[in-house]
Amino acid sequence: MSEIWHYLYSFEIPQSGMMEVSVDNQWIAFGIWCAMGVVFIFLSMCARFSKKPMRFWANADLFEVSDVKKYNDAVAKLFCVFGIIWIFLGIPLVNEQNSAWILLSIVGAMVESIGAMVVYSLVIERKYKKSENLKK
Repeated sequence: MSEIWHYLYSFEIPQSGMMEVSVDNQWIAFGIWCAMGVVFIFLSMCARFSKKPMRFWANADLFEVSDVKKYNDAVAKLFCVFGIIWIFLGIPLVNEQNSAWILLSIVGAMVESIGAMVVYSLVIERKYKKSENLKK
């Protein structure tokens, strides 16, 4: 255990006299990236067990949901898949610095985010939006 601790936080004193911490920056970046994915997985668990409809869009009114439990399950699946894919898209961050593979993470995150919006708008919202015809 102490060897791992020493490897992760080995202190080196450069010639300038200032103390520097030698931690691989790519592992810190990957850890932060994974934390974001875990937040989405946590949101999926919150959505699954919520009694109220889970909101997808920020600062927007939620439509009237026809079946709250099924709607929350669909949103939970969307968030969980989003979080897992997000974590896998962060793998290029572990590569050496200035690697071209980082474009996979950047473009992949953008495409994944747009894909989640499309799935929510075209599939989940259309399926669980309470129809106006049922009210009459």
